Amino acid sequence: MRGLNLDHLSAFVEVIELGSFSAVAERLNLSQPAISLQIRQLEKRLGVRLIERVGRRAMPTAAGSELLAHARAIDATVTTALNDIARYSTGTIGRVRLGTGASACIYLLPPILRGLRQRFPSLEITVSTGNTADILKSVEENRIDIGFVTLPATGRMLEVTPVLEDEFVAIAPAEQKGFPQKVTAAALAKLPVLLYEPGGNTRRIVDKWFARSGVELKPVMALGSVEAIKELVAAGLGCAVLPRMAVESRQSGTAPLVVRSLSPRLHRKLAVAVRLDKPLHLGLREMVSALKALAPDKPSAGSV
Repeated sequence: MRGLNLDHLSAFVEVIELGSFSAVAERLNLSQPAISLQIRQLEKRLGVRLIERVGRRAMPTAAGSELLAHARAIDATVTTALNDIARYSTGTIGRVRLGTGASACIYLLPPILRGLRQRFPSLEITVSTGNTADILKSVEENRIDIGFVTLPATGRMLEVTPVLEDEFVAIAPAEQKGFPQKVTAAALAKLPVLLYEPGGNTRRIVDKWFARSGVELKPVMALGSVEAIKELVAAGLGCAVLPRMAVESRQSGTAPLVVRSLSPRLHRKLAVAVRLDKPLHLGLREMVSALKALAPDKPSAGSV
């Protein structure tokens, strides 16, 4: 369609359908010379004659008949495209592709996503989970629109905005013997510990906390699911270090867990990452605003 004027193509279809240049001019509120000029320019662009007169009626040439079939298909496609795009200009719908960690997806995002869906029922939201590095790469490559990730998070093409602090806590089953009141790295190292799998920022933050105390911890298990870790701890297989948001969501009626802050305290920071040059339609703006408006969790202790 390079160099093909859609208005000229539409005028050609109208002339064939009405059989008259003057009838088309009247319908489009243009002069007959203007319609004739559009047809001549289209014929010049294609290098063929498209219309001939048979009696007093304008009829397509062989080339014109060939073009007519394509023109109707093109017109239908363009009409559909314009109708689809017009919905975006109203600001009521759009597509949001969000990438985040599993913990945030399960324990933090549901009320945010529910609120957006209630306000914008036609908003298309896709959520994928992964490690910070993979999510940031996807944002930079424009395969997802927004990353909600654990710091550190950097990228030459990214705007990264810290929005939330989440404390790490130690958890143990209520009947765990020897679970210290003051949970230090040295004290945990004497117990069987389950940790999140290596590779992500969450695990690196915990490993560095142990390393700063001179402790090289060898966990008895490393798992990729926070829920699995909590269930195994509840079953008495050891203790664990997890983000508080994942622990406080534990449903009542399950085996109780003792939850204690670490000493020294440990936090992770969650941030919103978007491309610096990313155009934000209403849906994306609202998602970013909702994430940036998150208030820090308030630490609490006890059993859940």
